[in-house]
Amino acid sequence: MDAYEELCPGPPDWTVPWARIRARFDWVRAMTGVPQDAVHHAEGDVEIHTRMACEAMAELPEWRARPAAERVRLFTAVLMHDIAKPYCTQTDSDGRSTAHGHSRRGDLLVRHALWRLGVPITEREHIAALVRHHQIPFWALERPDLQQIAFRVALLARNDDLVLLATADLLGRICRDTAQILDHIALYREYCAEQQCLDRPRVFASDHARFQYFRTPGRDPDYAAYDDTRLTVTVLSGLPGAGKDHWIAAHRPDLPVVGLDRIRAELGIAPTADQQPVVSLARDRAREYLRAGTSFVWNATNTTRRLRARTIDLAAAYHARTEIISLEAPAPILHARNRSRPSPVPAAVIDRLASHWETPDPTEAHRVQWISTAP
Repeated sequence: MDAYEELCPGPPDWTVPWARIRARFDWVRAMTGVPQDAVHHAEGDVEIHTRMACEAMAELPEWRARPAAERVRLFTAVLMHDIAKPYCTQTDSDGRSTAHGHSRRGDLLVRHALWRLGVPITEREHIAALVRHHQIPFWALERPDLQQIAFRVALLARNDDLVLLATADLLGRICRDTAQILDHIALYREYCAEQQCLDRPRVFASDHARFQYFRTPGRDPDYAAYDDTRLTVTVLSGLPGAGKDHWIAAHRPDLPVVGLDRIRAELGIAPTADQQPVVSLARDRAREYLRAGTSFVWNATNTTRRLRARTIDLAAAYHARTEIISLEAPAPILHARNRSRPSPVPAAVIDRLASHWETPDPTEAHRVQWISTAP
């Protein structure tokens, strides 16, 4: 976070050094000239809005009162909150600019950028979660899934941080409904306080209760779900070269492993070929262990939530406890390890996986552990 700490406003004048920020980050310069809808952003393009939002954050008394490390984290979030707009902005048939999906894509871009800078995992995921959800307080009370969203934010970041980010985002624009949206943000803050998740994670009766809550829309978060699990499935997640095989050898040496790399070798299928036969055989072997009540390890990259969900759903159907072990290392280390393998994964494949990488979060399994395997 050194670069962001250096550029974060501080006392006594709290000035945003925009010229230095712009010179430092190419993704900031990419915002220049990216249009926004004049109804919601009469101030101008995405860069102008981002600068104004940063200045608005620096003016907030609540932000200034935070410890220095928290100020840096929040300033990084507001600086990056619209990082994906240059890639998502389109002009519709009426001539209005839209940027649908920029929050979700922003989550991916923030993770990738901060990973390459070596930002610690917890800090990186905190910022990425804020960026992904930065619009939620604007229209929160219209969301039927608001409770789950608020609880997820609280597990990854803090909802009072999200409130500050949304406030700075709003004050950094020129629009007609500022007062109304400020009311919405205040209501979101009150809602999170009532739900006991404003500045801390929501407490569940058990990890199984939390797991079932996030899998069941409308479930009472206070319900202490009966734990009927009878085995544990350990799901590995990590880019090629993250050290998954080494982790298994060190921490789960006695468990059977369903490994996609092993099955590829058995079937003679390259990583760049159609993977359906590999996955099909892997799932068949997993079912054998699940039926027998035998704990096992699922070893694959599993770099997206969708991919992990296939295995988690299968395990849950057989009353298995699930744990996700998320392994990672800096990009140069990943590529160096990969090159030393007998059958390296093409570097372009690793880069493509990294660009869509979603770090596992605590809503996905009974237990999620983030581990850096860097020396």
